[in-house]
Amino acid sequence: MNTHLNQFAAAIAVAGLAIASSSAGAATPIRICTFPGSPSAALDKAVAQDAFKAAGIAATVVAGGIDGGDDDGVSLKELRRTLGHGCDVIAGFPRSSVADGSGSAMLFSRGYLKANYVSVEPSTRTQANKTDQVVAATYGSPSQLIAVQEQHARFDLENTPELTVEAVASGRAMRAIVWYPAVVAYQQAHGPQQFDVRKTRSPYSDWQLVFAFSTNGAALQRKLDGALQAMAADGRLASLTQAWTLPESSEAAQTKPHASFAYLDGPVAAKRHGALRDAGYAASNAGHVVKVSADGAPAAGTSAPSFDRAQVAHGKTLYGSACAKCHGANLQGITAPALSGPAFAPVSGSHLTIGGIYTYMSTNMPADRPGKLKDGEYADIMAYLLNANGYAPGSAKMTADAARSSTTLLNAGPLGAGQSAAGTSTASAK
Repeated sequence: MNTHLNQFAAAIAVAGLAIASSSAGAATPIRICTFPGSPSAALDKAVAQDAFKAAGIAATVVAGGIDGGDDDGVSLKELRRTLGHGCDVIAGFPRSSVADGSGSAMLFSRGYLKANYVSVEPSTRTQANKTDQVVAATYGSPSQLIAVQEQHARFDLENTPELTVEAVASGRAMRAIVWYPAVVAYQQAHGPQQFDVRKTRSPYSDWQLVFAFSTNGAALQRKLDGALQAMAADGRLASLTQAWTLPESSEAAQTKPHASFAYLDGPVAAKRHGALRDAGYAASNAGHVVKVSADGAPAAGTSAPSFDRAQVAHGKTLYGSACAKCHGANLQGITAPALSGPAFAPVSGSHLTIGGIYTYMSTNMPADRPGKLKDGEYADIMAYLLNANGYAPGSAKMTADAARSSTTLLNAGPLGAGQSAAGTSTASAK
């Protein structure tokens, strides 16, 4: 079943994109684009108009500069085709330290809005039954990545941020994980709504809205940075962004941290089965659920499943065609989180197991066609991910059953993340 993903989430960090940028002194106005479907588009347009005016640069906001994309959002190919021809600058480009896959291919202004993912619930609702809580999230966005960490929850996965907020407003869900600008946009469109809003506690919560330029737009970048700095100093920027800024009380009142968790079937499977099973007990399809010890930490295995070099090579090819669009060609994270480094495989203290990751991947990925690959193909991709995070290949091939049933915590491999058995960086082969 094709699902029309949140266009904003699917365009979150457009890795490897080269945007042709006009020089600041060009006779024709600089063309500014905003992301189609972004809840912050009105704000992005207003900040862009004032910032370019403050910088003394002729500019115009153009409609349709960025193609609306397909069922899997705005792709790199589509952006390469449209952005260099239809616009020169992107306003409202969301950046994150966890999912910034742009590398050196783009330049960015200073941030003009800190935009968090928040937990939203009606301010007047009574205490919900904690063992059966419906949580709404936007499919294919960071809110889904945050929501999947919830325990004792059933998921209501929505196609857009507006529908995610609507799920709470209408009573379909007791709570929602959603990007805060979506809450603001919903209230502006539907009138005042009384919500209890709190910042979520997750690596995927924090984002900054910026202007994005091509690498030859350094002069334009400096002028815009100067304008934004001046606007911040004299209060103009605060005035423009006031309604979109998460209140300090909501920023401070973060949701209480949950007990240590393990990934289970994932949100797509949770919706299909009707509930996300409690991590504290074994379900009938054992192997999908990771048992949790009494202190809340996942019960860990002692070693990763074996895999061979042929699987790593094949897994890399499969990853490039099925996963790199969202997770980045070098596993650095784009619209989806990084699949290497401490955010994915910390040196110690991981809450993710190899079996949990494999099960989540095989039932939910790729986002546009979950479960489209064969079991062996998912196992090969898992082998590639393990090798990229420091696990050395062996002589035995990893089977899907071995990957699915593994309770080994995904900590950085004994060789150190990114190192192969020969001691050379696996990044060199990517």
